[in-house]
Amino acid sequence: MKVDCVGGGPASLYFAVLMKRADPSHDITVYERYPEGSTYGWGVTYWDDLYNNLHSADPESARAIGDDSVRWDTWVARVHGYRPPCLVESWDVGFGISRSRLLAILADRARSLGVRIEYEREITSEEELTGADLIVAGDGINSALRQRHAGHLGTEVAVGRNAYLWLGTTKVFDSFIFAFIETPHGWIWFYGYRYSNEHSTCIIECLPETWAALGFDQANEADSLALLEKLFADILDGHPLIGQDNAGESARWLNFRTLTNERWHYGNLVLIGDAAHTTHYSVGAGTALAFGDAACLVYALHAKPQLEPALEFYERERQAEIRPMQKAARNSARWYESLPRYANLPSEQLLALLAQRHSALLPYVPPRLYYRFNQALKHAAWLWSKIASRGTPG
Repeated sequence: MKVDCVGGGPASLYFAVLMKRADPSHDITVYERYPEGSTYGWGVTYWDDLYNNLHSADPESARAIGDDSVRWDTWVARVHGYRPPCLVESWDVGFGISRSRLLAILADRARSLGVRIEYEREITSEEELTGADLIVAGDGINSALRQRHAGHLGTEVAVGRNAYLWLGTTKVFDSFIFAFIETPHGWIWFYGYRYSNEHSTCIIECLPETWAALGFDQANEADSLALLEKLFADILDGHPLIGQDNAGESARWLNFRTLTNERWHYGNLVLIGDAAHTTHYSVGAGTALAFGDAACLVYALHAKPQLEPALEFYERERQAEIRPMQKAARNSARWYESLPRYANLPSEQLLALLAQRHSALLPYVPPRLYYRFNQALKHAAWLWSKIASRGTPG
């Protein structure tokens, strides 16, 4: 099969790796518009379950990814300026890796298997790819290939309220950290996690009213970074925020766009990764879902004898698989968009509800009542475990 992949992100590269492993006779080319070694963004996160799946699918690339990843097993939050940070209880172990390093690992592995990668080659239409049996559109949320068929695919984009900024810093966080800062104009908050031994990613978010009142609607990049460094000085410990990534792109305030498609294929064109779907960054699932798309598409193409049934199977299976995560991501984004509803709670209650932000019920229940009810459920579960551990008399 001749396969052309458009976009050199994790989804396309991992698909190419797995496709070649499944059958070395496949003729696969990946086209990427950026130069080799450059990519937007900073670090990406993933969790234990993805790490295990990577080892099952391709041990060689999994080992390389693991070797270049950093790990954290604690989550902390600073609320209302309290110091030291509060521990967020019983969250999963997480991993971070530089996005550029992740792409380099996948590209090297793909080429070792015989995949061709053409950098600085932007593809905007299928007509540029002659003779392909399958075209894999992994060119992100702004996919030009998808946009040409948006009507048929049922493409919809929902724009979130909050403004966010994706930055780097030389401050290396020991734990995943949340920081909530109250300003005279409202709350602004920070997610930080390390992705190497030298750098961390930090995402800063606030409501649009706060963003405008703090002057970010008028400030240039340098002024924005200077103000943010001042606001989060206690967390950064004197380290700078970095705006320009290694693709040479400067930091820009954005509103997150949640992308959905009713259909994921059209003719011999199939969507993968962020070209097919996006989930809010607060759930940290984007990389895992991209890898999952790649693995499912490879399985479908080898399990079904014809292309159309294979693409239908892939679409059906992946849409069902990611639906719960999309729902959780929408609820998580809504929690942050409603932060003033929770911000004046005592710190332990705010953090408990932060952990419950995926709940569909939380927005409709008074926060203090929800907290008390959740604590009662935890206590009941603890009592039941004690009773069960004693056993039943014989």
